[in-house]
Amino acid sequence: MAIVGKKFPSVSIDAMSDMGDDMKINVFEEAVNKNSKVLLFWYPKDFTFVCPTELHAFQAALPEFEQRNTIVIGASCDTNEVHFAWLNTPKDNGGIEGVTYPILADTHRQLSGILDILDQEVNYDEEGNESFSGSNVSFRATYLIDETGKVFHESVNDMPLGRNVKEYLRLIDAYTHVQKHGEVCPANWEEGKEAMNANRTGVAEYLAAN
Repeated sequence: MAIVGKKFPSVSIDAMSDMGDDMKINVFEEAVNKNSKVLLFWYPKDFTFVCPTELHAFQAALPEFEQRNTIVIGASCDTNEVHFAWLNTPKDNGGIEGVTYPILADTHRQLSGILDILDQEVNYDEEGNESFSGSNVSFRATYLIDETGKVFHESVNDMPLGRNVKEYLRLIDAYTHVQKHGEVCPANWEEGKEAMNANRTGVAEYLAAN
């Protein structure tokens, strides 16, 4: 169920810091209490293949997110202990040593279940007995949340498809432009390009110029 335009669920989840500290993080409160945007990205499992490339890519772009007053948080259904082991595994051995943003440990599937991003299907036999299929780990879901706790972007990739981190920077720039100027951002808009007024005259003038 899409939650774009709605408040992000206010749920506190176990998390691990890069220093090995067990934490509780409420993503909604992170946005509201710190008056910041939040990028929350889910990945399937620690110690896998596409996943470390994404965590390192978000780490490499962390200064750019910070410049945009955006907090980055990773998340999976692994435990804090597994997160810590992965954080202490060198990059040349498939690890994420050097990642400094927190990682949620949604071991009980509390938040991922609310968001409906788990690879799980409920099946029923002829007698109505319930069984489950799927890996029961999260897809590559991404949420952008504004300073009021409202979700302004949501996307979900299948397991084999890594994300383009630059696209989330572009979306944050676009949303910030809308917040500041009240204009809307057309297709392929990037920072420094022309936006437009959200009316018939505005779109006509934009299309005529482009």
